[in-house]
Amino acid sequence: MEVWHFTEMPYPDVPANGPRAVTLGSGVFDPEIGRQLYQRYFDEYMLADELGFNVMLNEHHATAGCINVAGPLSCAILARQTKNARILLLGNPIANRSDPLRVAEEMAMIDCISGGRLEVGFVRGVTNELFPSNTNPSLTYERLWDGIDLVLKAWTTHDGPFNYEGRFWHYRNANVWPRPYQQPHPPVWITGGANVENVKEVARRGYKFAAFLQPFEAVKKLFDAYRDTCAEEGLPEAGPDRFAYMPFVFTAETEKEAMVGADHLMWYIGGKSEPQFSNPTGYSTIQAVMAGLRGQSASRTAFLRQGGAPLMREKGALIVGTPDSVYNQVVEFAEKVGGLGNLLVMQQGGGMPHEDTKRSMTLFGREVLPRLKKLYTNKQARAAE
Repeated sequence: MEVWHFTEMPYPDVPANGPRAVTLGSGVFDPEIGRQLYQRYFDEYMLADELGFNVMLNEHHATAGCINVAGPLSCAILARQTKNARILLLGNPIANRSDPLRVAEEMAMIDCISGGRLEVGFVRGVTNELFPSNTNPSLTYERLWDGIDLVLKAWTTHDGPFNYEGRFWHYRNANVWPRPYQQPHPPVWITGGANVENVKEVARRGYKFAAFLQPFEAVKKLFDAYRDTCAEEGLPEAGPDRFAYMPFVFTAETEKEAMVGADHLMWYIGGKSEPQFSNPTGYSTIQAVMAGLRGQSASRTAFLRQGGAPLMREKGALIVGTPDSVYNQVVEFAEKVGGLGNLLVMQQGGGMPHEDTKRSMTLFGREVLPRLKKLYTNKQARAAE
């Protein structure tokens, strides 16, 4: 199992009961505090590299929940500063980008700087950032796939300029320099809520699929849809490496200390934007809207806010405790979803102090990570016997 360190890079010093996204004025942001936060977050990514983690980054916009507003820029910094970690950007909100060729160029350059350690994720963007990007919510899936098709063609076309006629983008002289270090291109990841049809398309293309902060029952449904699609369409069987999951994770010497860390992580699920920005018309499928009206919503937001930390821990979205406990919780979750090859650990959140974050990361890195790396190796060896 591969393990990836992650932080949203939050700016936690905001009014407790107000919005964190879309309408929160940037006057709340103190540039000096921001400078200090950026320094500590990159220091933590450097520590992750030293401890044997891979690293994962994302980007969001117009929000205090994530001040990493330029994922490619952060990846470029880590490509130069880290030595061993694979670098996953999950992801490029390509449905909201005006120029996918720029994304192809940025990712190729970072892949070369890192010596082929980049993994490229694509996302359609969360609901509240559709407003500042002025994107039509009902077209985000179509823009996602059209943008990905363009990027992949740009990465794999090496004999000069080509024309591209997609639904949303049209080019007469597409010619990306440099090309990626990894050939034919870096590994591709997709994440995308609870949309089973989207997961099926990911399976057809053979990309890695990641689920975030959902109960294990919902994650298994998504992973099974991927596996079933491969079987139905005669594609190679999907191994654990195709699947990833991101829970909150905090590792401590005692359960009591672990729950203190959990409180900081739970800051993430507080009010993020005002209700009118949470589900713009056309963003969710008709089936998802109807389920919500019936009180049967399987959305991540509904799950996170229903039962708080106890329910999240029961369902595998909050993994906290001593090293042995954390290891056992990860293994149990992997078994419940039918196999898991990538664990994306959100080990910092809210106002969690830097020293607490480092202690948790170090405990996980030294006492949990080596055991997880051996997990599937040992299983495969036993199966071969």
